[in-house]
Amino acid sequence: MTRKNDHIKVGKEGEKLAADYLLEKGFEVIEKNYRYRRFEIDIIAKKESTIVFVEVKTRSGNYFGEPEETVAEKQAAQIIEAAENYIFENDWNGEIRFDIISILKRKENQITHFEDAFY
Repeated sequence: MTRKNDHIKVGKEGEKLAADYLLEKGFEVIEKNYRYRRFEIDIIAKKESTIVFVEVKTRSGNYFGEPEETVAEKQAAQIIEAAENYIFENDWNGEIRFDIISILKRKENQITHFEDAFY
């Protein structure tokens, strides 16, 4: 398996772990891998009257920093643009939030949820 395939596999596993985590915390997962133009939102979830746009960052180690540190300003802007399109498409007028779920894959996966991570 190539490094790129490993990277994709780790990312998909992380998105599944993040979705399961959100469900356990009382969120409703509305959409996964929502695409707008070339941009993607990993998970769109809802809790009470808030839609939460979630970027999932999964790493097998933190040698190069923590996973959440890899969400650059440019990527955040792309997620916001995609979210704006989702809000328009679905005529959403309620609260919104942008979160990051950081996952370090270990024997015991370490999941950290950062609410209001950017915007």
